Amino acid sequence: MEPITLIGRYINLVPLDRSHAEALHAAAAADPSLYEWSAVPRGKDAVEAYIARAIAWREAGTAVPFATVRRSDGAIIGSTRFFDMERWGWPPGHARQGRADPDVCEIGYTWLTKSAIRTAANTEAKFLMLQHAFESWQVLRVCLHTDARNQRSQAAIERIGGKFEGVLRAHRMAADFIARNSYRYSIIAAEWPAVKARLVSRLACASTELSQKTGE
Repeated sequence: MEPITLIGRYINLVPLDRSHAEALHAAAAADPSLYEWSAVPRGKDAVEAYIARAIAWREAGTAVPFATVRRSDGAIIGSTRFFDMERWGWPPGHARQGRADPDVCEIGYTWLTKSAIRTAANTEAKFLMLQHAFESWQVLRVCLHTDARNQRSQAAIERIGGKFEGVLRAHRMAADFIARNSYRYSIIAAEWPAVKARLVSRLACASTELSQKTGE
């Protein structure tokens, strides 16, 4: 798929490319202890391989990877992506037959550097991506998975309105190289208006807090 850029108030999501390697390495190195349950590349070689694999997936049409850029200072503070993008085999004559855009997708490979934790960055990234998925691509479902041990990630997904579907056993390789159990969440198209309202409200609160801190 063609690279896309998503513009927010606090962050921009820009197409991930090889020029981001040094900044992503620095972002990941700020506090590696944050990524106990997340597959975050450690070391320059690992970051370069991570980017190369993400670009290969994009060229294959199965992922759209981003670098997360903080607007206030232009710093690259992490990464995220759409992936597992499925196009269903709709029959001839069906309204969705022949679409170039995905019918369903997953959001994941999401991580932020230490200074961006507990800021509006993750909330706005999810808002921008979900808005694009449901309103531009008109997907039917967005999935999110997290390590069954990662309670912080589970709470974050539940806060934005993700619905818990169950546990997928031995689902993926974990960050500590075991077969992890994954908690599976999803948001479907009919739920997007309520999820959107929740995210807009959370971002409005973040804007108010920022204004109070800066005296705007």
